[in-house]
Amino acid sequence: MHRRRFIVEFSASMVAYMIVLVGSVWVLNIGGIEGGWKTAVALAPMLPGAAVALSVMRQVRSSDELQRRIQLEALSLAFAGTALATFSYGFLENVGYPRLSMFFVWPLMAVLWMLGGFISGRRFR
Repeated sequence: MHRRRFIVEFSASMVAYMIVLVGSVWVLNIGGIEGGWKTAVALAPMLPGAAVALSVMRQVRSSDELQRRIQLEALSLAFAGTALATFSYGFLENVGYPRLSMFFVWPLMAVLWMLGGFISGRRFR
């Protein structure tokens, strides 16, 4: 995938995600929705979220072998680091630490993915 096409596709998906997210939160806050519809509205932002994931996957697939290796190493660090951090904190919750929302997991993984990409990318300069 050409870089420009990826940027347009990724950006459009992210804008759609933000719009649907804000709309979803707004609808849930005004109330009046019950049962299955409430669940559907809460999960609605995941549709454009899936489009974001697909654009990233297409970008990785169209990358050369070196870039794929860099991304694999970066994602490996992100996966392992997130697993270690979340399991460690889970054990700390058992001894009284405050419970954290699952919303903390993705930002942690994203930061570790970027860090892994930086570290791995430097190895191949």
